Amino acid sequence: MIAPSYDLDAVRSEIPILRTHVPVNNCSQAPQSRATREAADQYLASWNEAGMDWDAWIGETDAARAEFAALIGAEADDVAVATSVSQATASVASGLDYRAGRSQVVASAAEFPTVGHVWLAQERFGAKVRWVPERDGRVLLEDYESAIDEKTLIVSACRGYYQSGFKQDVSRIAELAHASGALLFVDAYQTLGSEPFNAIDSGADFVASGNLKFLMGIPGIAFLWVRPGLAERLQPAITGWFGRENPFAFDATRLDWGAGARRLDLGTPPILPAYIARAGMHWLREIGLDAIGAWTSHLGQRCVEGALERGLTVFGPTAAEEKAPTTSIVCEHSHAVEAALREQNIIASARGPVIRIAPHFYNTIDDVDRALDAVAHEIRQPA
Repeated sequence: MIAPSYDLDAVRSEIPILRTHVPVNNCSQAPQSRATREAADQYLASWNEAGMDWDAWIGETDAARAEFAALIGAEADDVAVATSVSQATASVASGLDYRAGRSQVVASAAEFPTVGHVWLAQERFGAKVRWVPERDGRVLLEDYESAIDEKTLIVSACRGYYQSGFKQDVSRIAELAHASGALLFVDAYQTLGSEPFNAIDSGADFVASGNLKFLMGIPGIAFLWVRPGLAERLQPAITGWFGRENPFAFDATRLDWGAGARRLDLGTPPILPAYIARAGMHWLREIGLDAIGAWTSHLGQRCVEGALERGLTVFGPTAAEEKAPTTSIVCEHSHAVEAALREQNIIASARGPVIRIAPHFYNTIDDVDRALDAVAHEIRQPA
């Protein structure tokens, strides 16, 4: 019997909800773990007992920044702390100059809506957004080749497509972008934590991710990696006092910039989410992203095979090398099916015309099969 290289039973014992539920919704929200609960309690205790301990709280935010950097093979000085990928994307977008000879933003139609919305909002400042089409749950490299040219300032390409689980080849897209003198922004939210990922080696210039999905955290915090040496070219219009050289100078009349990616920090940092984010990411690194990647890939492939065995239609890729752990099953009434699964203590995630099964490192083959059985049963129910 195939099993992960780590102790799966020990891992599962750290996630209380597994006693009663089958969560296969990591494309939307991670379950709570003992480590993340203890981290939240640590902050609440600090707040309750000290009333105000900003030195410790800012230290924990910086520890979360460093943990994210270690996760992606980077340095903490090249990571900004954000409140969401929406804000991280907007900070980058507002720091670019669309009037200096390059105004085109090439974005894939597989971007999560928030990212596309941010780029479209720049059109009032001179940007021109050109869309690379999504085709049956995929985005083709040849379509990027056709879209990127000498007018392109930046390319926006998610690592994983939220609706189908398709994984884009970031390195190849980076080569295409850089060959035309353009930058590459990558939203890694739908994959980071489920696979090894080295930001520097990827070729990307910016990598953003929140923590509430495969990084085992909660909403309210995100991180933005900026390729070393690039941050100094940005003067983001979306900024805040923690983006300053010395936030505690309290000088409202002077707009200076923090060192490295810290110039993209914004206002008062998300303290409680930082505690939880650091704990979740540290646990993943302890287990090992190589081992996690191998097991989540196996679970994802079992999702595909099991769906096809049950006569279900898979939207998007079916080959392991092309997909994230997420498998999307065509489902006319996806939100009704999600609700029906909830009544059976199975947590899946609907998006438009699909129901998504997104297992993570703590899931078992039995979890996947149970979820697929329930999906198949609900889809075949009369409307």
